Amino acid sequence: MTEHQTISLSVEGMSCASCVGRVEKGLLAVDGLTNVSVNLASETARFQIGEPEDVTKAVQALRELGYPARQADVVFNVASMSCASCVGRVDLAFQGVPGVVDVNVNLASETAKVTYLQGVTDTAALMRAATKAGYPTTIAEANDGQDRVARKEEEARGLARRVMIAAVLALPVLLIEMGSHLIPVIHMLIQNTIGQQSSWLVQFVLTTAVLVGPGRTFYTKGFPALLKGAPDMNSLVAVGTGAAYVYSLVATFAPSLMPDAVRAVYYEAAAVIVVLVLVGRWLEARAKGRTGAAIQKLLGLQAQTARVLRDGDVIEVDIATLSVNDLIVVRPGERVAVDGEVNEGESHVDESMITGEPVPVSKGVGASVTGGTVNGAGSLTVRATRVGNDTTLAQIIRMVEDAQGAKLPIQGLVDRITLWFVPAVMALAILTVAVWAVFGPSPALTYALVAGVSVLIIACPCAMGLATPTSIMVGTGRAAEMGVLFRKGDALQELGTVGVVALDKTGTVTEGRPELTELVLADGFVRADVLAQIAAVEGRSEHPIAEAIVRGARAEGAARLDVSDFASITGYGVQAIVEGVTILVGADRLMIREGIDLEGLATVETDLARQGRTALFAAIDGKIAAVIGVSDPVKPASRVAIAALHDLGLKVAMITGDKRETAEAIARDIGIDHIVASVLPDGKVAALNDLRKHGKVAFVGDGINDAPALAHADVGIAIGTGTDVAIESADVVLMSGDLRGVVNAFTVSQKTMTNIKQNLGWAFGYNVALIPVAAGVLYPAFGVLLSPVLAAGAMALSSVFVLTNALRLRRIKPAMDERHLVAPSAIVRSTVPAE
Repeated sequence: MTEHQTISLSVEGMSCASCVGRVEKGLLAVDGLTNVSVNLASETARFQIGEPEDVTKAVQALRELGYPARQADVVFNVASMSCASCVGRVDLAFQGVPGVVDVNVNLASETAKVTYLQGVTDTAALMRAATKAGYPTTIAEANDGQDRVARKEEEARGLARRVMIAAVLALPVLLIEMGSHLIPVIHMLIQNTIGQQSSWLVQFVLTTAVLVGPGRTFYTKGFPALLKGAPDMNSLVAVGTGAAYVYSLVATFAPSLMPDAVRAVYYEAAAVIVVLVLVGRWLEARAKGRTGAAIQKLLGLQAQTARVLRDGDVIEVDIATLSVNDLIVVRPGERVAVDGEVNEGESHVDESMITGEPVPVSKGVGASVTGGTVNGAGSLTVRATRVGNDTTLAQIIRMVEDAQGAKLPIQGLVDRITLWFVPAVMALAILTVAVWAVFGPSPALTYALVAGVSVLIIACPCAMGLATPTSIMVGTGRAAEMGVLFRKGDALQELGTVGVVALDKTGTVTEGRPELTELVLADGFVRADVLAQIAAVEGRSEHPIAEAIVRGARAEGAARLDVSDFASITGYGVQAIVEGVTILVGADRLMIREGIDLEGLATVETDLARQGRTALFAAIDGKIAAVIGVSDPVKPASRVAIAALHDLGLKVAMITGDKRETAEAIARDIGIDHIVASVLPDGKVAALNDLRKHGKVAFVGDGINDAPALAHADVGIAIGTGTDVAIESADVVLMSGDLRGVVNAFTVSQKTMTNIKQNLGWAFGYNVALIPVAAGVLYPAFGVLLSPVLAAGAMALSSVFVLTNALRLRRIKPAMDERHLVAPSAIVRSTVPAE
């Protein structure tokens, strides 16, 4: 970067000249920034910097001022990454571009997600940086998840062909050289027919064909990377096999340069190492293709065409041409093309592929349907409400792709180690050769060559690089099939540290559809009149309790009255004028605030709360008139899901706006450990802070007023049947509408993290244990020196082990499914109060 580079940032939130003044003043106060100029029309801030860190300081200053610099995300397909060291170098290449905020490179999916500052850099500059580092890069397209699987299948087929050719060429070399060592008859046969020199020439021709044919990529990629000072897995193979090959060439064509004692050839080592490494790459490519099976399956749910009503005719069109409000005809057995609302017809729709629920759901006029689900025996006409990338299925696919590409905190240490792993191995190989050459027994040069090549070949940075991302890909993919979507991949690791699960009550523990159960009147009031007045006020509210009161009033035939001056008092209740009379409906705190005497109804309210009812008061013209009792059915799976969370060693808390007596009744009924009662809507964040004394907290909610708590919790879990605002604030989204998904989320997290630890344990343990063995530490005591061929086999199997272990996560079974709807002690469906 030059001493006075000019930077132009795109700035959000500037709406007037005052904003421009504040931004300009704020940037001028940052040390290192000069010639600051802010333009309202283009929404940019230009300035000159002296050091690269000055950009970071400017961005921080803008964020604190409330005018953040615009950022953009881009996902690249990155070619030529072969090991964990490559991941580190790609990361450094992107990080070296001014304006890059965050980089996440994934070896398993061969992608990189880069967040950068708009105006400072662009995708072309990022692609040039990665390509210059030796890793050609292209922008990932929307359907690359499907294309990646196809690419891996094609890569596996290509590698299979190379393995076959290499094996056919290497087998005679192995039989000639190793056979003559192990079987005296073969040795005598060769000596008495073609002779030793001729056999070496045959091995030379066949091995050369292996190295310049199927094994060519190791050298065309490995040596350039080595010359750039950035050696990778290909470099290890290239140097190791190249050393064996060159040594053999000297022995074959310039024998006078060697003492007779060390004159030998290692063609079979070079040839067989290439074969075994190619076998490992082939198995790895096949396994990598399967790690993306979940995305492939989700993409397969998308209908390709739809039958649309146009000008009275039904025509079949590509779904890409669909628009909102199009009428789509769905025949029996067909997939619903896009999200919509049933306009005509009745049927049962199988939503198991989206929610994980196996029982088809009845759909009639006005019911919502989701693209990708399967229609049953009836015919439906659906009005499209969301099309293209806005559909639920498209959003699910994006969530899964984002989660699969995530980098967990545990990966940071791995990346720092693996960046220097290959150079360290090469240094160790040189040291090994030197030690054997100086201190080794005769023929020391031969021993030095064997040990040095073995060290280079046995090292496996691939396994370390694949250990975490493959488990994440398979784990989050399997979770999606179970109806658990990890919007943020690091939630996988965070869930394992959670000690308390806090549940919002209404709509999460309960159905969120309360019913009016009691109306107890004060002296001098008439039920029909009071109910009509209360219903008139509540008819203006959107709260579930208000809807319950209105439904109850309609059922009793209450009169419909005119309402004016309606006002909602957050956390307290509502008030309005009903035909000239002032009506207040709300909690006891509303009556106390307004100075209304509760008279004898206070004890009634307490009794209702002890029965598990939500109790509200109604006042007419400043005088207490009634106590209203409302209850809300518990979701069938709530009690058994809470018991399952206890079995996982978790504490369960419930946050509710109800009085403590009501909350305690619910807690006794369904097994809640901690109660946080009488919480106002804006008090849930404070409630979570109080619960943190018991450990990290996961919060489960579904409503708009849950969004702050979902964002504030260590892990936010949104019920998928809830509001879009809640879902956007969450780390995990449950497509099913009850708490079984919470248990499944913890199960997937636990099994995935265990799998990652197994993979990392194997990857690091393998290298720590076998690299010294390859170097010859066992030779002084046991006379054992590892063959380079065996080293190649061990290296190939190491990365295959990691991938195969990760693929076991595809067999995770849901901890809870439709069989767990009712606990043995909960045969009778109980009701508890609404919030």
